[in-house]
Amino acid sequence: MTKLSVNINKVATLRNARGGNVPDVVKVALDCETFGADGITVHPRPDERHIRRSDVFDLRPLLRTEFNIEGYPSPEFIDLVLKAKPHQVTLVPDSPTQLTSNAGWNTKANLEFLSDVLDRFNNAGIRTSVFVAPDAEAIEYAAKAGADRVELYTEPYATHYATNREVAVAPFVEAAKVARSLGLGLNAGHDLSLQNLQFFHSQIPWLDEVSIGHALISDALYLGLQRTIHEYKNCLI
Repeated sequence: MTKLSVNINKVATLRNARGGNVPDVVKVALDCETFGADGITVHPRPDERHIRRSDVFDLRPLLRTEFNIEGYPSPEFIDLVLKAKPHQVTLVPDSPTQLTSNAGWNTKANLEFLSDVLDRFNNAGIRTSVFVAPDAEAIEYAAKAGADRVELYTEPYATHYATNREVAVAPFVEAAKVARSLGLGLNAGHDLSLQNLQFFHSQIPWLDEVSIGHALISDALYLGLQRTIHEYKNCLI
């Protein structure tokens, strides 16, 4: 069964736009779990423009499902993750000012750096995932660096889905086969939606987890959070 991890960054963005604690990020996360989410993802950035460090520590003791923290492994991020000890950490190659994660790691060029970081998290008992493009070499070097999983960056699939979904998904299927052959777990995320998720999952049914935020929270504005989560879960059956 592929797990659905709900990224709640956009909820924090809405809260921060007005100040105060409306919407309540912790309550929304717990409601997501109640409505069927298998995990919660957060991406705290250095400027705390959405998720704050304090949110991470508020969420950690209350969540009943898997907690995934993603981000660039700066010293501050590493310290945060080691203190919070989530179930999973997902490493992305973002600059501090980047709007969103829109590229995978060059794992070959960053092998030594990633190996050192992953070793610290693995020694702390935190499952590790590395954000990569659907590229065999990137996946192979993620495995060499010591990652437990890779997360496939799926924006190219989402962009070309409407034009030719079979062509759009083909490199991801091949990448998923490489990951499986290397014994890596497999996650996916970025621009997955109710329109394209079911087909993606049907082609790669051994996915461990999808992490979805922007589309899911946007859909919830129209459908409500509970129904939205149920519909995304139905795409993963």
